[in-house]
Amino acid sequence: MLTDQLFDTFGRRHDYLRISLTDACNLRCVYCMPNEKMLVTPSAALMQADEIENIASVFAALGVKKIRLTGGEPLLRRDTEEIMLRLSKLPVELTISTNAVLADKYIETFKKANIRSVNVSLDTLNPEEFSAITKRGDFEKILDNIYLLLSQDFKVKVNMVVMKGINEHAIFDFINWTKDFPLDVRFIEFMPFAGNAWLPEKVFSYAEMLNLIGSNYEFLKLEDSLNDTSKKYKIKGYAGTFGFITTITEPFCGTCNRLRLTADGKMKNCLLSSAETDLLSALRSGKDIKPLILSCLKSKKLERGGRFDFDSNISSSAAENRSMIKIGG
Repeated sequence: MLTDQLFDTFGRRHDYLRISLTDACNLRCVYCMPNEKMLVTPSAALMQADEIENIASVFAALGVKKIRLTGGEPLLRRDTEEIMLRLSKLPVELTISTNAVLADKYIETFKKANIRSVNVSLDTLNPEEFSAITKRGDFEKILDNIYLLLSQDFKVKVNMVVMKGINEHAIFDFINWTKDFPLDVRFIEFMPFAGNAWLPEKVFSYAEMLNLIGSNYEFLKLEDSLNDTSKKYKIKGYAGTFGFITTITEPFCGTCNRLRLTADGKMKNCLLSSAETDLLSALRSGKDIKPLILSCLKSKKLERGGRFDFDSNISSSAAENRSMIKIGG
């Protein structure tokens, strides 16, 4: 029986859970993965398929209505198909975030699991720039798979992390892409995580992006839903839309409804919080994880993990958190 129990001390209802399946990835994006050699979590330390289903079912019983699978790259796990099919039996909307390198191999599984919305990470539409940002050469494969998903009537959101001096010029390419294709492009402000060399001057802000787009286009503001992380816009007559995820300069914490579960079974009540609650160890020792979930949520801070102020030097405190790939996208 579903019950809505996932309220924090600020009255925010949390009905959206992001589950990381792995911290392994087939790309090496500079904003996500530390530059040094990173050790992938051993398989035995990861949540197993039945454990993911067990933990997710507790969240669903407490009121979660949407689950997104993330990574790393979730499609790298050998049992990803089993996990998707297990979770599809829960009374939730199931979605996935991926770099889409392997998406073509999972199209039919997506359909069986009733996954109809896919988020794809892509930070440039230039093959050479893609290789520089990701240190890999799968650009054409990703592009082909995005078009494949669209042809199969999937809703495709493309997430672009905008970094000043690196790829802000590519914003126009993504806007033009929405002219003929029903894509939802989201421009994401560069966020601080351990090992990603974040500095305030590397942030290309929402205001700067909007001004840049406005210099070339006339756009319409679309209505945002209550829990949207993206501020949505559209060029009149274009097939797709675009939006901005403004964690740094205009945080949307006031209506946050998201919780996170790392691949090794740690619950985080905020992407930017350094605190974690170990659900997997408790589950493996036979303990009831419901009180741990509720306690973790009650400790959630009002804004950005209670730690960050854009006007302060937050690069050093970012190291208190995991790297993005260890948290889950």
